[in-house]
Amino acid sequence: MIMRLVLGAGAIALPTVFLPLSWPTTTHDTRTRSVAFAPERGTGFAEVPPAPWGEVGPADSLYRLGREAINRGDFRRAAALFAEISAKHARSEYAADAPYWRAFALYKAGRDDDLREALKSLDAQQATFPKATTIADGKELAIRIRGQLAQQGDVQSAEAVSRAAGQNRPCVRDSNDDEIRAAAMNALLQMDAQSALPIIKQVLAKRDECSVALREKAVFLLSQKQTSETEDILIDIIKNDPSRSVREQGVFWLGQVRTDKAAAALEEIATSSPDIDLRAKAMHSLHEHGSARAAALLRRLAESAQTPESVREQAIFWLGQRRSAENAEFLRSLFDKMDKSERNDDVRKKVLFSLSQMRGFGNDRWLLNVATDVSNSEDVRGHALWTAGQAGIPGADLAALYDKLTDAEVKEKLIWVLSESRDRVATDKLVEIAQKDRDIEMRKKALFWLGQKNDPRVRQILTDILIPKP
Repeated sequence: MIMRLVLGAGAIALPTVFLPLSWPTTTHDTRTRSVAFAPERGTGFAEVPPAPWGEVGPADSLYRLGREAINRGDFRRAAALFAEISAKHARSEYAADAPYWRAFALYKAGRDDDLREALKSLDAQQATFPKATTIADGKELAIRIRGQLAQQGDVQSAEAVSRAAGQNRPCVRDSNDDEIRAAAMNALLQMDAQSALPIIKQVLAKRDECSVALREKAVFLLSQKQTSETEDILIDIIKNDPSRSVREQGVFWLGQVRTDKAAAALEEIATSSPDIDLRAKAMHSLHEHGSARAAALLRRLAESAQTPESVREQAIFWLGQRRSAENAEFLRSLFDKMDKSERNDDVRKKVLFSLSQMRGFGNDRWLLNVATDVSNSEDVRGHALWTAGQAGIPGADLAALYDKLTDAEVKEKLIWVLSESRDRVATDKLVEIAQKDRDIEMRKKALFWLGQKNDPRVRQILTDILIPKP
């Protein structure tokens, strides 16, 4: 599955990440170091002029032509048409918003002179039409334009962006203010590390409740501006920021910093943090770190019965997400060790699931062996059947297994697993069970799941049952 998030003027494709049910998902991806700061409506400012609404006349005609020009990408003509509305029809219904649309067209045209002229148009709108419907859009567009100019070396624009990102305002729930700050943060993303880092540090130095969302975004920006200070600042955030969500962002993005120092910090969190949830998040970050040291720690935490169970389950899960023969062998060995000592079925089932996520290495056959081993509990055996189905075991193998089972609970689970298979052999076995099994309960279960598959043979089976032949 692919999600598209808007950043700046473009879209970035982010792969969706599967997380354990016990871990709420976050808004960013674990593999692509990117995140969206713009609001849901897109770039954060209006990009499509609304349909004409004024009286038919010269201004209406100019607006329609300007709107069409924007829609087809002829931005210089659009800018000229909206400028004509301002110059010749200052009392029309379109006059208040015309400066904004002229500025937007110039912004899209993109030359340095266009960008500066766009700022002048927005300033004129602020002075002449302070209650225009596009005023808030204009403020954010101005930040975006200044960010672009700053990226091209305009010092005054860089200063304006810095003030917008770093100013310490009272806590006011103002969506327009939030959008402008978001645009300022986007502009920081475009700046070089040397210019952006002092501003990011100022934002992160805040400790008030009102700046939590801003600090979260600043943590992301920090991870993108790799410097000699990056790890130390992230570690300080994790240890000292009063907001749990900011600390969690720090843990996540520290996993994207591929250094031994970052791995050591994550190891300390994973093994000794008093916050169990933060320790679990550190498991994921260690997985993302991808180093040999991180992998060894995950195995150590998964193996130790002294590891808190929720943290241990996270370590087991992420080992299953890193496909390798070494991890497969480790998880199978871990299951066997628990079988001989701990008898912890909940953790053992997590091992089975992790192995089902790692295709190959003989995991599917091994899962079937667990399912047929009567020394395991019925719960574990049934779970092994389900995970074998998840691992892609052929339907013929599942069908052949049915007649070897004796435990009713395990057979019921296998009937369900057969129904989940797309293999025709598995469906044939369900039909056979429904028609011929000696256990009436198994026949009823098979009939139920065949009905869910909409197999046409079910109608004949039901007819034979309801209307037996003389």
